[in-house]
Amino acid sequence: MKRAASLLLPLLLGLALLGLWEGVVAVRHIPPYVLPAPSAIARALIANFASLMLSLLSTLTVTLEGFAAALVAGVGLAIAFSQSRTLERMLYPYAVVLQVTPVVAIAPLILIWVGFERIDLALALIAALVAFFPILSNTTLGLKSADFHLIDLMRLYGASRWQILWRVRLPSALPYLLGAMKIAGGLSLIGAVVAEFVAGSGTATGLAWRIVEAGNRLEIATLFAALLLLALLGIALFAGFSLLEWALLRRWHESALRPQP
Repeated sequence: MKRAASLLLPLLLGLALLGLWEGVVAVRHIPPYVLPAPSAIARALIANFASLMLSLLSTLTVTLEGFAAALVAGVGLAIAFSQSRTLERMLYPYAVVLQVTPVVAIAPLILIWVGFERIDLALALIAALVAFFPILSNTTLGLKSADFHLIDLMRLYGASRWQILWRVRLPSALPYLLGAMKIAGGLSLIGAVVAEFVAGSGTATGLAWRIVEAGNRLEIATLFAALLLLALLGIALFAGFSLLEWALLRRWHESALRPQP
């Protein structure tokens, strides 16, 4: 009952806001090139559905490629940090520098270095750079948060460093990693959108370029339709990673266990 209510209330609020939006546009006669009504956005979505779906697929592909690259690099480097404090002291500051550097500033350089003939690789690399640091930092924290009593017990029984890593540190880091994946999924989408904006006309085919194109043509309803698809894509990514988190943690971790009445 509570779960159904938690899903129904946001839906009812959203419908009420859409109705209010539709009414305000109609009553105040707001021009569609300033603020289109939800009904106009729906018509634009239907009219451009095929092309918008192709753009959505392009953006989703770049997002997932960037996320996968960030996941592999972030987890791999975090494991290396957990095995060598010297390596962590050497490389972690550079990871922080990469995190605080605006991606908008370095995206044009990446596009030039990689080359516009390999635009898909450049876009995925930019998305990966945005999503990389949360995975690295959270996984590193999780690997360090393993119960030192269990680690001492494993050492007492003669376990190797890699056995300790596999049996103790990685399970301890899993909730941290899954939490980082929910953050990094949205960040990789942001990185993909920024990369498509920077790539510009004639090279990018994703939703970000459709937004630019629709804005230049004053097709504001189509612009809002593309924005809607981007928002839904972000929600779907977050929901997918949340479901993965629940599936992996529901049987043993406190964060996913149901509270007892």
